Amino acid sequence: MNKKTVKDIDLKNKKVLVRCDFNVPMDEEKNITDNARIVAALPTIKYLLENNCAIILCSHLGRPKGEVKPEFSLKPVAKELSKLLDKEIIMANDVIGEDAKSKAENLQPGEIMLLENVRFHREETDNNPEFSKELASMAEIYVNDAFGAAHRAHASTAGVAAYLPAVSGFLIEKELQFLGNALNNPERPFVAIMGGAKVSDKIGVIDSLLEKVDTLIIGGGMAYTFFKAQGYEVGNSICELDKLDLAKEAMKKAEEKGVKLMLPVDTKIGKEFKPDTESKTVAWTEIPEGWEGFDIGEESIKMFEEEIKKAKTVVWNGPLGLFEFDQFAIGTNSIAKVLAEIDATTIIGGGDSAAAVRKAGLEDKMTHISTGGGASLEFLEGKKLPGIECLLEK
Repeated sequence: MNKKTVKDIDLKNKKVLVRCDFNVPMDEEKNITDNARIVAALPTIKYLLENNCAIILCSHLGRPKGEVKPEFSLKPVAKELSKLLDKEIIMANDVIGEDAKSKAENLQPGEIMLLENVRFHREETDNNPEFSKELASMAEIYVNDAFGAAHRAHASTAGVAAYLPAVSGFLIEKELQFLGNALNNPERPFVAIMGGAKVSDKIGVIDSLLEKVDTLIIGGGMAYTFFKAQGYEVGNSICELDKLDLAKEAMKKAEEKGVKLMLPVDTKIGKEFKPDTESKTVAWTEIPEGWEGFDIGEESIKMFEEEIKKAKTVVWNGPLGLFEFDQFAIGTNSIAKVLAEIDATTIIGGGDSAAAVRKAGLEDKMTHISTGGGASLEFLEGKKLPGIECLLEK
């Protein structure tokens, strides 16, 4: 928590390398369909401009796996950034090649350039020291503002910090502040809502949160593993048979810690995995053979809403149903609406829950929406994030 930010270092007229998270979704014509991550980087970029810095931005996009693939080029990001800042963005045609280096060398204070996708080099994900050194050689200071990639020990997220003074940008500072306060000093009652498909993705987080929360609500696909762990049939619902013991342990731990662990009491089931499938709501103990659970039912929604309304701090990670299909988005949307209405600190842990909140048009009503799904999960789990560990202490 005690890491230096851009405000704790003299940046005036310096050449600064900034790691952003510009891993944004695009359509087939390469139009950016959601620019939230680019917008999230603007406060840091503007602050560096105010300090007359020459700014070199870098990011990954998708998974080109160490090969140069034009469909993963950051050129559309440069275009969007130029529009948002009303300023020319100089685009480098490579990452540490001749084009990037000569453009970096000639970069003047107040100018911004964007390097090509760092993952065009396998050395990026290998956290190769030589590659990190080449990247660092273009600048005098390193700023990490890519919270979405902070849980990865890659060259541009951690490696470069071995060669340059390293501080965080405003986005990482904000993420650490909200997530850190929720974990270390929450206003109570503190309620965590865990959804998503798999227990295996969240078991570490559940374990960690059981030490801290007053109530833990479990929905989404992973609820069926908890049902099965209690000996009930779940039909064709998603269920991790090898995780039944972990689910039992979590229920036992909740009881020992005096944490209220809430599971759905009814579930909306469907015949097939398609938007217009036949569906009905049944008690969670009565899922028939051949049917699959896709959402929490009306009774569960009411019960969860009542609990959430008492909360003063809520952390939510993972949808409560198959929210991509409208008829199974009711649980997720209802929870998003109640979070938008309560007088509490509401923190949405990135990924699908953030997408669901945006889809419902409620993002402005949340206290904080994390820009990193995987990173926020690991942070909530109490793991050290390499992209933050490498920054200078205050």
